[in-house]
Amino acid sequence: MADVTVSQGITSIKNDPNFKKNRMAPGRVAKNVVVHAILAVLALIWLFPIFWVVLTSLRAEKGSYTYYFWPKALTFDNYVKLFTDTSSINFPRMFLNTLFIAVCSCIITTIFVLFVSYCMSRLRFRLRKPFMNLAMILGLFPGFMSMVAVYFLLKAVGLTEGGLIRLALILCYSAASGTGFYIVKGFFDTVPKSLSEAAILDGCNGMQVFTKVVLPLSKPIVVYTILTAFLAPWLDFVFVRVIVGAKSEYWTVALGLYNMLEKEYIYNWYTSWAAAAVIVSIPIALLFIFMQRNYVDGMTGAVKG
Repeated sequence: MADVTVSQGITSIKNDPNFKKNRMAPGRVAKNVVVHAILAVLALIWLFPIFWVVLTSLRAEKGSYTYYFWPKALTFDNYVKLFTDTSSINFPRMFLNTLFIAVCSCIITTIFVLFVSYCMSRLRFRLRKPFMNLAMILGLFPGFMSMVAVYFLLKAVGLTEGGLIRLALILCYSAASGTGFYIVKGFFDTVPKSLSEAAILDGCNGMQVFTKVVLPLSKPIVVYTILTAFLAPWLDFVFVRVIVGAKSEYWTVALGLYNMLEKEYIYNWYTSWAAAAVIVSIPIALLFIFMQRNYVDGMTGAVKG
């Protein structure tokens, strides 16, 4: 009944001649035109680099420099070369290395962050505030400040040689991820405790309250956590450069794309580098498209007065 009343009220407002007059006022129309024009220009500026990379990836001419913008010929040979010419730069292996490390790190990081955030939000214990203060202070320093110490620690336990390098990178990206709980904790704080208490009265234990009550209402922040946990290892260059070094069989796409621009490779691999940049962006785009449906307010209708 209330929804019908609100709908009727909105309809009456829209039918009001004064409302239509104010909406179509010359000043308001001019303001809207200016705002939309500025937004259109900004959108073109933002999309231009993407368009340029895609266009370069289809360019038939080799080399990194041309005096013209539009290629003389378009071809998909640069994409084919990425997956067939593996003599000097093995892109398929780099892609699989990155995908494996990113997926494993994403799973571990998401679990750590969600559990630690839920504990910080719901539990009260003696060292809670000191731990939160320590985590906040550590978060003020960029992670690459510790890369030298991390490298020697990994080397001391034998994780910088052979296939264990992948494990070393997974540990680098996920081991301390639990300290980045502040944003997720803030969202969990908005979930009413009355829902958890009601679930406990219905016979749920602590884990069931978390997985069946809190998480379904926290889809936006879960999606945010998954995306950030996946992007960090997928795009990282610093730790890969330090830990992997010259061992090309363990390169990730970030390090591989960097080496495509080296002096000895840039002429033959520059257009393939652009093709690789397009391919690297596809998993990120697919992940976002698949999960964007959950970017809604999960608390809608959760509590009724």
